[in-house]
Amino acid sequence: MKSARIHAASPAPLNVAILVLDDCNTLSLAAAVDPLRAANRLAPRRMFDWTYVTATGQPARLTSGLTVPGDPIARLEATDLLLVIAGFNLAAQSTPTLLASLRRIAATGATIGGIDGGPWVLASAGLLDGYRATTHWEDLESFAARFPAVTTLRDRFHVDGPRMTSGGATPAIDMMLHLIAARGGETLAARVAGAFIYDAAPDPSRAQRRAAARPNHSALTARASALMEDTLDAPLPMTEIARCLGTSPRALQAQFRARLNTTPQAHSLSLRLAEALRLVTDTNRSLTDIALATGFASQSSFARAFRAAHGRPARDFRKPLVSSL
Repeated sequence: MKSARIHAASPAPLNVAILVLDDCNTLSLAAAVDPLRAANRLAPRRMFDWTYVTATGQPARLTSGLTVPGDPIARLEATDLLLVIAGFNLAAQSTPTLLASLRRIAATGATIGGIDGGPWVLASAGLLDGYRATTHWEDLESFAARFPAVTTLRDRFHVDGPRMTSGGATPAIDMMLHLIAARGGETLAARVAGAFIYDAAPDPSRAQRRAAARPNHSALTARASALMEDTLDAPLPMTEIARCLGTSPRALQAQFRARLNTTPQAHSLSLRLAEALRLVTDTNRSLTDIALATGFASQSSFARAFRAAHGRPARDFRKPLVSSL
């Protein structure tokens, strides 16, 4: 079955190969497999067949400690869809042998998908060159810098012809529901979502957010917070945020005070410093780069704000990275 056909209705089951790499998380694996299982249970016919493969034929060990056995990917001859589920230690796992296997399978016309760290592995194999793709929000900037031939999107998930990419585990559920709807209809996809008591995202292109909205947000403060997140490197004046939201600065201040017991300025700063902490602990970017990426005009102003927020200098939070692509 050619890749262009996997998102079309068909009476034949779709053959899916699931490549499970060491150090992926259990939720990402479940997000890929359980919607297929539920679709088979709820549909009047079998919709999907799947098999597990691993990099070498040794069981893959997940971050939870679970192990998943599978045949070596080198023995996989053909499939309709190959999903790559990855997590940490991507550089060590993206071996020349593995990347060659991925390229070989893609050359057969199979659709290739990546979940969580999977897009990094696909991009390392050159399989996303010329395509639009997404990855986990924590890695979007570094992914775009590392793979300039890929058009990097902030979408929860994205399907671009024979390529499917997801920003993480829960967006992967949306991606699989999209596949189920295309092959079995919207009603079946809704029943699968209902079986998991899951509210699917209304729009896959909705940008990933760094954190879920706080329950005491109002519609106005949530929209303002989203705008602040989108401009961390160049914070907008509160007057400009109010203008973009069609309100007044005074009304915006009042909403933040009433709902979050803070000011818009303080909320914006907290978002920037939370992102700074993530970049300090999870990347090897220089502190100067991190200061600029979080909207600080100088290293000294960044250092003062970071220490005031987190109690210690940024350098104290540095730790060796297990892997870096």
